[in-house]
This record gives sequence, C-alpha cells and structure tokens, in this order.
Amino acid sequence: MQPALLKTTVVGSYPQPDTLIDRTVLHTHLVPRARAQGLWRGDDSARNAAIREATLNAIRDMEAAGLDVVTDGEIARESYSNHFALSLSGIDAEQPALITSITGHEVRVPRVVRPIRHQGPVEHEWACFLRASTRRVTKLTLPGPFTLAQQVKDEFYRDPDALTLDFARALNEEAKLLETTGIDVLQLDEPWLRNDPIGARRIAVPAINRAFEGIKIRKAVHLCFGYAFLRPEKDFRTYDFLTELAASSVDEISIEAAQPRLDLEVLAQLAPKDVAVGVLDLSTQGAESADIVAARIRASLRWLPAERMLIAPDCGLKYMTRDVAFARLSAMVVAARRVRKELGEGI
Repeated sequence: MQPALLKTTVVGSYPQPDTLIDRTVLHTHLVPRARAQGLWRGDDSARNAAIREATLNAIRDMEAAGLDVVTDGEIARESYSNHFALSLSGIDAEQPALITSITGHEVRVPRVVRPIRHQGPVEHEWACFLRASTRRVTKLTLPGPFTLAQQVKDEFYRDPDALTLDFARALNEEAKLLETTGIDVLQLDEPWLRNDPIGARRIAVPAINRAFEGIKIRKAVHLCFGYAFLRPEKDFRTYDFLTELAASSVDEISIEAAQPRLDLEVLAQLAPKDVAVGVLDLSTQGAESADIVAARIRASLRWLPAERMLIAPDCGLKYMTRDVAFARLSAMVVAARRVRKELGEGI
C-alpha cells in the first residue's frame, strides 16, 4: 500500500554495472554531451540484452530498498542528457565542437546545424520495459529544454530562446509518446537553470510549460548543483533560480538540499507545488545512517507540510557503486518510515 505522506523516490539514474560500461571512461568523460568513445563494453548485438538485464536489476534494487516511486535507472544512457539530445534532427554529433566550460575545462559538445526536430521515440522502449517490470509508481526522466540548449554549440539559431523553445517542442512530442506507455510521472532534469539565472528567468518557465503542454500525468522538474563526483565541495545555500518554478505547470519540484546545506526556508516559497527534498549527500563514500537522514527530513518539515513532501537523493546515483547506492536508498526508506510513524501514519 502506498503511503499518503513522505513518499520515497529516486531522481533518475542508478549505477551501471562494470560488465556494461567502462567506469574509468565514464569518470574521464564526466557527463558526456557528445558520444563517449569506448564507454560501452561488448559489441552492439549483445548490448541491448545486457542493458535490459541491468535495468531489471536496478528496478529490483529500488523495490527491495522499499522505494515508492521507481525509475529505469537510466541504464541505457551514456548521460542523463545526450541519449535524447543526440537522437534529434538538427544535431551534428559526428563533428562535435570543442568549447571551454564554465569550470575552465575543454568539452566536446554537439553542434546545432539545422532546426531541432523530434525524429521518433527515444525512451519509449525503456518506459514500456519499466511499466511492465514493476507494480510500483513509475517515473521516467528527460533532460529539460533549457539545459539542452546550454549543452550544445548553436551554429544555426543564433537565438538562445528560439533554440530552447524548439528543444521544448521536441520534448513535448517525446512526452506525448511516453504518456501512452502508462508511466505515472514524467520528470525534466534542469540542472543548468542555476548557471544562467538571467536567461532562466526569461525563458525557462515558458519552455518547461511548452515541453509539458497537454501532458496529463504527473509532471516534475529536477534542479541540482551537479553530480557530487564532479563537484565534491558545495556550499551554495541558495539557488539563483528556483522559486520562479512555482509559477510553472509542474506538479513537483525536485531539489538538492543535503550536500549544499540548502537554506530550507525556501521550501515555504514553493507552494503550491509538491517538493522532492534531497536528503542524501552523495559526496561521501559511505551511506548515511537512517538517523542522519531522518534528521534532514524533520528539518525540512519545519518549512514544508508533509502532505507536499517527497523524499529523494540529492541527485542521480550513477557515479556510485551498486552496493553503496542500495545502502543509501535503504537508509532513506527507513528514515522516511520512521518520520512517517512520528507523524501518525503507521505505514
């Protein structure tokens, strides 16, 4: 039976096994935007079966940990974003551009050379597989339009807002296909909103609304400060762009709160949205205890009613080992159940 309060979920990704990917290459490419050469092990003919097996293992781990909402673990993806981005017409992935990132590193990114258009299903197969593999509430994730527009070199539009809105239109076509599979929640990942708050204030909410236009299942958007593997030290305390999402059409806002020691007072400003509060600091090598996680949940309840709170990791679990990821999720579920009982819901 699903609890009424403090449902537990994941942001999206789960660790891929060493038999499927070369984790050394994964850590070298650091969230690839163009294709990551040498990442996948084995030949193409055997890979799909291996991905399906690893996806099922991820789903079973989430169930065994006790999660209320499960995903496909994004096992089939090189990164949270490039699996979708590189499927679109208008993207040149074969001749990527080399740019300097905001952190000063050289990064290979796909080039936009024609209008961005959706060409056909991208995540439909994995949404169907997820829906057929569990009785739990299911969530499928996609990169958000603002983030997609920030992760390419635009050589066609010369207008970031027009580019963002065309990504939103492509996402909407994908979302409509995904809705037919019977999944329960569709989430857009928008970590780049914090990198350009001025641009985000101009176009992010209209673009997110356009991506979700006509979608009737539960709609979510996730923001974070980056994978802990990439950014082990965080002391942001506040998001430069967050409360503006209260005006969007989404039902749920998912945020990173544990590692950056977020000022939780902001939770009160996100009404009327539900909020998935990140309570797992993924920068540490081991799993936090249920006591620590429960304390973070209680702290959040000072600012957000339990009826509007979900419990989640700060970000995706992709860069962790499977054992650590499972231990973290298990502790999170124990903590949520403990606080739920304190609130009088004995599930």
